[in-house]
Amino acid sequence: MDHDQDCPGLLPEPPAAELKLVCVLHALADPMRLRIVAELAGAGGDELNCLAFELPVTKSTMTHHFRVLREAGVIRQHRRGTSKMNTLRTEDLAARFPGLLEAVLAALPHCPRDAHATPAAGLETNC
Repeated sequence: MDHDQDCPGLLPEPPAAELKLVCVLHALADPMRLRIVAELAGAGGDELNCLAFELPVTKSTMTHHFRVLREAGVIRQHRRGTSKMNTLRTEDLAARFPGLLEAVLAALPHCPRDAHATPAAGLETNC
């Protein structure tokens, strides 16, 4: 499938066949990026604008986290007007690394969204 024709504002991402496990795991190793992935998974395939994520980081840091996820092939981003829309590449990840995303999401603590949450929103930062 040629996503560039389907979505002309698509930002660069690796093709599904070229996803690398080490890059995906690196992208998922950060608590903020895990939080983004969990929220996208909770959206059930719907696109979410970057502004929909209430992350306790600066705009430049948020941009960095989305870029790492996109360049690793975990998310797909495209521009819609002045917004960047995000979706989880669930099917691509499942085809390349069966069960990985489900296992990562199943291992996350289920915490209610709280306006006063810690930066990791309940995700353990100490390994």
